[in-house]
Amino acid sequence: MADEEKAPEGAPEEKKKKSPVILVAILVVVGLALAGGISFFVTTQMMSNAPAEDVDVHHDPGVFIKLGDAKDGILVNVGGQKAGKFLKCSIVLEMNPGKKSNMKEGVILPEAETKILDTTMQLLRSAKLDELNADKQDELKKKLKDELNNRLGQGSVYDVYITSFLLQ
Repeated sequence: MADEEKAPEGAPEEKKKKSPVILVAILVVVGLALAGGISFFVTTQMMSNAPAEDVDVHHDPGVFIKLGDAKDGILVNVGGQKAGKFLKCSIVLEMNPGKKSNMKEGVILPEAETKILDTTMQLLRSAKLDELNADKQDELKKKLKDELNNRLGQGSVYDVYITSFLLQ
């Protein structure tokens, strides 16, 4: 009889031993699936948010246009009236020669030149002093390029070059 009583007790112990092993195996599989899903999500988000500027875009050579006075460039007050700061800079635009609404025989049309100067002056006047730091020069150039392309038509400005920059 003692043997009969031990036999039923042995069966639940085997089930108790098997269930933790199965539970651990299930948790490992779920963990691997979760890790795979997270890594897939992160990878796809990183790839979709990659900057479009890294893509090598081939275009015809542009026409370079210097903004402002030929000698001095652009002189504008920045940071608001109370800041008392002035910016003297030379900006050169690489324009798309194929845009007939802006260029004629390699020369910029007066209407386009007026729009370019107005947009540039507005952007520089409205810029805060911390936006004009040397660290943020690339952001300023990108912002100016985007604003000019919005105003003149997409693809009008290939690139913006800042050749001198003096904040006083």
